[in-house]
Amino acid sequence: MEAKIREVFESVGSFFSGGDHIPWCDRDIINGCEREVAEAAEGDSEELKRDSIMRLSWALVHSKQSEDVQRGIAMLEASIANSSPPLLEREKIYLLAVGYYRSGEYSRSRQLVDQCVEIAPDWRQALDLKKTLEDRVAKDGVIGIGITATAVGLIAGGIAAALARKK
Repeated sequence: MEAKIREVFESVGSFFSGGDHIPWCDRDIINGCEREVAEAAEGDSEELKRDSIMRLSWALVHSKQSEDVQRGIAMLEASIANSSPPLLEREKIYLLAVGYYRSGEYSRSRQLVDQCVEIAPDWRQALDLKKTLEDRVAKDGVIGIGITATAVGLIAGGIAAALARKK
């Protein structure tokens, strides 16, 4: 019985907290990636520079800090313009979709995820993000309907009380 109650509370908590399965990244990892980018910039290897920038972009869009997420989005947007191998471009589009999801821009995120699925229809990460997006949009709709219904109920109750007082 206790396990069932815990399960219900975890389910409700997950519903309201937006519990998704996309990993988070902390400030220490971002700082390490920034150092790596700085060191790679001093070297001659373009591949090392590109790889370290991709790791930093990954860390930024997975951050809990909205400024970091926005910085990651800007870095990825700027780097997508550069020609890159299709696999790397797919990764950049996916990371952009994660960034837009984290920043609450679900429609833009959905467009990018759809682009990823077009490129690689069986790509598990993209399909998982697409499902997470659909769940989030549905949840936001349910919450919106609940808020609207409550507001309508309060207004109707207020009108009914005002009419009852007049009689």
